[in-house]
Amino acid sequence: MNRRRDRERESEKAREESAFFQRRGSYMDNQMVPTNSSSEVETVPKLQVIYRCKKCRRIVAAEENVISHEPGKGEECFLWRKRTGNPKDWGKGPVECSSIFVEPLKWMQAVEEGYVEEKLLCICKARLGSFNWAGMQCNCGAWINPAFQLHKSRIDECHM
Repeated sequence: MNRRRDRERESEKAREESAFFQRRGSYMDNQMVPTNSSSEVETVPKLQVIYRCKKCRRIVAAEENVISHEPGKGEECFLWRKRTGNPKDWGKGPVECSSIFVEPLKWMQAVEEGYVEEKLLCICKARLGSFNWAGMQCNCGAWINPAFQLHKSRIDECHM
């Protein structure tokens, strides 16, 4: 009985992935990048990045859904009563963002229900991040308006 359920789940995930790539086109179509070699031109497929929920492994975003932003000034942006420590240590290196910001997607039920600010829950009820139409500040110090934030610790980055 359990094997039958596992097979059904696997086939459901395969159908979901194939539907995802059909909507976006195959990751191999139109993404061949020419490389310069000595005598002939070869093509190398460009890898596509997708993000999955760590709990249920469902696809929650793709690389084209990610909104890039300029890194802020790091801890200097949080100076007023938010962080403690020596200000001389703040400029020691670039701050890596601990989350990604995406555009609003269909699986985000709280967005479709009309909330202004809420947690982003996966279909499996795992908390992946939060959103705020007024904007949020990234841990690197940059402000993003509107903000749909997915924490990197809650999602897997898959290269396909």
